[in-house]
Amino acid sequence: MPGPKKLDPSSSPRALLGAELRHRREAAGLSQDDLGAPLFVSGSFIGQLEAGTRRMQVDQAHKLDEVLGAGGFFVRNCAALKKSKYPDHFAEAAEAERLATSIREYAPLLIPGLLQTDAYARAVFRAYQPTATEDVIDELVAARLERAQLLTDPTTPMLWVVLDEAVLRRESGGRAVMAEALRHMLGLAHQHRVILQVLPFSAGAHMALQGSLKLMSFPDAPTLAYLQGLGTGQLQDDPATVRHHELAYDLVVASALSPKASLVLMEAVAEDYAHEDQQL
Repeated sequence: MPGPKKLDPSSSPRALLGAELRHRREAAGLSQDDLGAPLFVSGSFIGQLEAGTRRMQVDQAHKLDEVLGAGGFFVRNCAALKKSKYPDHFAEAAEAERLATSIREYAPLLIPGLLQTDAYARAVFRAYQPTATEDVIDELVAARLERAQLLTDPTTPMLWVVLDEAVLRRESGGRAVMAEALRHMLGLAHQHRVILQVLPFSAGAHMALQGSLKLMSFPDAPTLAYLQGLGTGQLQDDPATVRHHELAYDLVVASALSPKASLVLMEAVAEDYAHEDQQL
C-alpha cells in the first residue's frame, strides 16, 4: 500500500501546515484518530489537514498547538490561510480543487467556473453585483480565469461535467457570448480534456434537482462534496453524506445524454446562437 503523498512545504501555506502537522503528530506517537479526539473531529479529517485538502481553522490551530506543544506555530501560520481571492464560502473548496485528481460536477444553471470564458464570467458577475465598479468585476473575472489554469495540465484533474439543458438555454451575456462559451467547452471536449454530458429537460425530476454538486477526489484523502447555493457553500466530508451525493451524481449521469449525443446538442445550440446573432 503506497504511503502518504509527500507535500512540498514551500508550495502553499496549507502544504506547510500539513507537513508540520504530520511531522509533529508522528513524533508524538499519535495516530490520526488519537489527535482528532481532543479536537472533536475524525481521524480522516486530520488526514485531510495533513494532505492539504482541508483548511485549518483558528480554533483547531489553538488546540493543535496545545496538544502537540507546538509553541503557537499553527496559530501563527493559520493566519496565512485566511488570505484568499475567493469568497469565504468558496475559498476552501477552491483550494481543494487545486489538489484534486478528479472533479465530477453537476451544473443546474450556469457553466461551471473552470469552463467559463472571460465574457461569460463577466456577464455572470455583473448579474451577481449590478452596482459593482468595473475594477471589482475585473478582479472577480481574473480570479475565475486563474482557476481555469488547472486545465492547462493535459490529464489532471480528470474533469467530468454534467450540464443541465437549462445551462445551454439560459442566455447569460447574450447570444454571441453564449455561442463563444459553448464552443469553448466543445473545444475542450474535442481535445479530450473534459467529459461533457447534457441532462435534457425530458429527463424530468432527478435526485440532484435541488442544486449544484461537485465531487473532488484525491490520491491520499477521502472524496469531498461541495454544495453551493445563493451566497453560500458547504464542503462535506462525512463518508455517508459523500456516498449519498455520489449516488445522486451517478443517477444524473445515468439520465443524461451520452457524451457523443451531448456534444451534438451543444454544437446545434451554439450554431443557433451564432446564427441568430448574425441576423440581428
